[in-house]
Amino acid sequence: MNDVLKKGFLLGLGAAVTSKEKFERKVKQLVDKNELTQDQARTVLQNFVEKGEMKKDEWNTQQYEQTQKLAKEFGLATKEDVNELRARITELENKLEDRSE
Repeated sequence: MNDVLKKGFLLGLGAAVTSKEKFERKVKQLVDKNELTQDQARTVLQNFVEKGEMKKDEWNTQQYEQTQKLAKEFGLATKEDVNELRARITELENKLEDRSE
């Protein structure tokens, strides 16, 4: 399952890089044709990158939620589950030590 998520992430990353490169070329063409100034081009590119970052954060959140959902469906323990169990074990061990003293 992890391999599927990794491949999906890499596919999305590749598409994003390709899109960014195409977008940068298009903006450069607009500057070369004097349809945009250098400052306007920088602003447009900066906005594009910022929107990409927001989308990346949204995608990461969605992937995390989907992974958590799949883990529950398959009955897998999440990191949070394991940490909770560790805390309970430590608490029980401490209680046993207190009784034996």
